[in-house]
Amino acid sequence: MFSQATSTAAVCLFSSSGSHPLQLCSAHLDALLPTDSLVHLLNDATSSPPPLAPGVLASLPQLSDTDNHGLGRQLDQTVLHIQSPTLRTTFIHIPSTTEDLGFKHRWMHIQARNLRKECSFEFGLKDALGRQGIVRCSTFQKTATLRVSGLKFPLLHLPFRFSEQSSGALTAWSTIALDLHVLLSKFASSGLVADDNTHNIDVNDDSEATSPTRRSQSSAPLPRGRYGHLSFVRVYATCRLRRIWLSEGPSQKTPWEFELYGTN
Repeated sequence: MFSQATSTAAVCLFSSSGSHPLQLCSAHLDALLPTDSLVHLLNDATSSPPPLAPGVLASLPQLSDTDNHGLGRQLDQTVLHIQSPTLRTTFIHIPSTTEDLGFKHRWMHIQARNLRKECSFEFGLKDALGRQGIVRCSTFQKTATLRVSGLKFPLLHLPFRFSEQSSGALTAWSTIALDLHVLLSKFASSGLVADDNTHNIDVNDDSEATSPTRRSQSSAPLPRGRYGHLSFVRVYATCRLRRIWLSEGPSQKTPWEFELYGTN
């Protein structure tokens, strides 16, 4: 999709405050949960405007069970609120087409707010020969596992925690930095391969790797060697999303417009 585009040091895939925030995204809702399944733009500090009926916003949690900071510092900006009690049926997918994104940047950054509910995001990585693996990061996952058999694409499922859960930060917002080169190399870790007979949430969801229309009877080829490019990004309920962007590394200065700005 963008493989032939001129590469810049930082590329923004999603910005909730842009003039057309969902231009590159497709949004997916659970038709069986019209009240609870939402993908909705609102102001983070005021949670307004409310969603159209019959949608109802879930109440925001306290920053933690042990502090006195209430909701913590919030953003006086438009953000994307994604919620559902069944996270795998409510998500945004980038891009909105079936084409690969094609970006070769090494690092991906996600600005998200922890709503203290189960949350997950995944993305596709291709090696230099075009073999794809899918990396999923989930708050409910306990150990790293690699699932290969019966899938069109191998799925690396990793545990994930928002930084404010352990650092005592004063906000529920985090900027997550992911080294895509390192994550691609994890597909070569034979010790992570899951037992095919073990029940796993991965085989029952609607992800790129495991959707029934995408399953294969044989093992998917594992990506290996040199990193190629990022093919897609998907963010599931439940969280708030500010921005997703790509860069060449953590040492690269973050553009000022990508910083988080809060209000008490």
